[in-house]
This record gives sequence, structure tokens and C-alpha cells, in this order.
Amino acid sequence: MKSQRDVTADSVTTRAALLDAAEQIMLEQGYAAVSTRRIAALAGANSALVYYYFGNMDNLFVELFRRGADLSYQHQLDALQSAQPLWALWDSIHDQSRTALTMEFVALANHRKAIRIEITESSKRFRALQLTAVTDILGKYGERALPYTPGALVLLMSSISRFLRMEEAFGIDTCHAEAVELIETYLRDLEGARSMR
Repeated sequence: MKSQRDVTADSVTTRAALLDAAEQIMLEQGYAAVSTRRIAALAGANSALVYYYFGNMDNLFVELFRRGADLSYQHQLDALQSAQPLWALWDSIHDQSRTALTMEFVALANHRKAIRIEITESSKRFRALQLTAVTDILGKYGERALPYTPGALVLLMSSISRFLRMEEAFGIDTCHAEAVELIETYLRDLEGARSMR
């Protein structure tokens, strides 16, 4: 007979496998291809377990989104503690590794209110973190931080990065180097050349 600890460990492992499978399907085939049957087949589990662990598909998608958002949030917290926090924040925001999945969630949010609400709340959380940190950072640079306010810099970094990543997904890169250089020239002026991390 399994102990409670073994059952709990099995549950954690199974939940993670189901989330991993859903993520893989979203990345390879798009959110519309995600079904309980496909998730279960890829995870090597019974399809009823999707409902057992998540209740419904919205809950599964929300949990998958939160898992990625929590990792990204921690990554940004760590970045903001570095010796070059603005460079690290830019690198974190401009990280391409989760772009495809993020685009799938944005598309899914058009059809599922629970996902739209989750993205909204997560975005507010990230923006609050970024604004607080960048306000402190730019305050330390004083006059050198001009012409950008903390809010303008955060929005500029986020929107440029997001727009470039969306265009890159369609094979468009016209004027991208100039937009990146706009941000990176400002960062070099404040924090020096990007150090190798």
C-alpha cells in the first residue's frame, strides 16, 4: 500500500506531466489542438485524470499559464538584483524562449474569459514589479536617466520587445535592429556595456 507521501508525489508528478503535455501540444500544434485525449496520450495517463486534477480545461490552461508566469516573474526579480539591473530587465523582457507559448495564450484569451482575466492580472503584477524597480533604479542615476520616466521606459521596453517578437514570428524584421539599438544605446549610457552573465 502506498503511503500518503507516495500518493502526493505521484499526484505532483502526474499533474506536472499533464501540464507538460498541454504545453508541448500548444507549442507544436496550437491551443486549438489541446484536448484531454491528446494530453493524456502524450503524458501516458488516463484522460479522466485531466478532469480529476484540473476540473475543466480552463483551469488547466490557467494553471499552465501561471506556471510560466511564476517562472518569468522570479526571473525578473533575479534580474533586477543584478549589477546591471536595466540590462538584465531588458534581457528578461526580450527573452524569446516563451514567445510562442505567450502568443498561444493571447490567442486563447480571445475565446476563454478565464485566460483573459489571468493574463490581465499577471500583466498588472509584472508592471507593478517593473515600475517599482525601475523607479528606484532611475532615481539612483538622477539626471543621467533623462529623458525617460520610469513608466515610459518600462512601457517602451515591453512594447518594443513584444511587437518585435510578434513580427519575428511572421518572419518580419524590418527596422528591428534600429528599435533594439534605441533601447540598448540608452542602457549603455546608464549602465555601460552589457556584461557577460
